[in-house]
Amino acid sequence: MDLDAVPAEEFGRSLKGMGVNLLTGDVRELAAFLVEIFGLTVFRLSDDFAIIRHDGTILQLHADPTYGSHPLMSLVPENPPRGAGAQFYLFGIDPDAAVARANAAGHLVIEHVANKPHGLREATILSPEGYAFTPAIAHDD
Repeated sequence: MDLDAVPAEEFGRSLKGMGVNLLTGDVRELAAFLVEIFGLTVFRLSDDFAIIRHDGTILQLHADPTYGSHPLMSLVPENPPRGAGAQFYLFGIDPDAAVARANAAGHLVIEHVANKPHGLREATILSPEGYAFTPAIAHDD
């Protein structure tokens, strides 16, 4: 499927399993963060919407105004952090490299790189709006 050109109805009908949709005040800024820090792939980028793909998983970004009448909008805080309590793992992305890029770009690393008892080497980086993204790879230690 051509994610840059697929009609919205066809795209919606094609989705399976679990989906992740993040509301954002700035779709382009969040998409740029995901590309710069984690190397994710962006499709159909506009001020209102973006499709992000990582290893076959689809993440959708929607600008706040696109959710105008949805009841969820009444729960979204005016100021960051927006994503308190949610953590988005990005498996297969080197956390050391992601943290280096985040530090160079001035993003907040809230959990530094560490080998965890559950077999992953990971870190947690906040997006500009406060969403927590955790790049993680397997470790042998």
